[in-house]
Amino acid sequence: MAGVLNTMAALPLLETPRARIRVAEITDASKLLRYRVENREHLAPWEPLHETAFYTLEHCIQSIGLSRQNAAQDRGYPLLVFDRHEHAILGSCSFSNIVRGAFQACHLGYGVAARMQGQGLMREVLEAAFAWAFGELRLHRIMANYLPRNERSGRLLASLGFEKEGYAKRYLQIAGVWEDHVLTALIAPDG
Repeated sequence: MAGVLNTMAALPLLETPRARIRVAEITDASKLLRYRVENREHLAPWEPLHETAFYTLEHCIQSIGLSRQNAAQDRGYPLLVFDRHEHAILGSCSFSNIVRGAFQACHLGYGVAARMQGQGLMREVLEAAFAWAFGELRLHRIMANYLPRNERSGRLLASLGFEKEGYAKRYLQIAGVWEDHVLTALIAPDG
């Protein structure tokens, strides 16, 4: 029954020298909207197509509600990365598609604001988030997949210890096109 305990994990509040990382609250909706609008062009090449409604306050409120529901049910932990004073969102980090039982694994997704790119923030965030995921959530495997042309993401994952496990043809629809992905994974340090 060890897997059952994992569904009782408290929502995280992680801190790094430059960030506070947590699941969004409804009061964060306007900050989430600002992040989405300001980074729309920057993130578009790496994400599925979004309908116009994605860039509305109403959709942000719905997204936050779903995020909190997923976390409460141990299905996923979509975390937002705030500055230390929580004035603005600097990025996101999500542990999704959590599978318990014999697998104890999830998929990782992440993104960073255009203005923060290349400053090492995502590495800082992911190191803290992985410690939480392998510790509190007791995950064994974190899988992360990236577009072959996204060399920056590939370098980041490799530097964090992710190992290439495969190559998937036309794996996900990104920006309206079925794209190949490099498949990687990180195993818990004690695993």
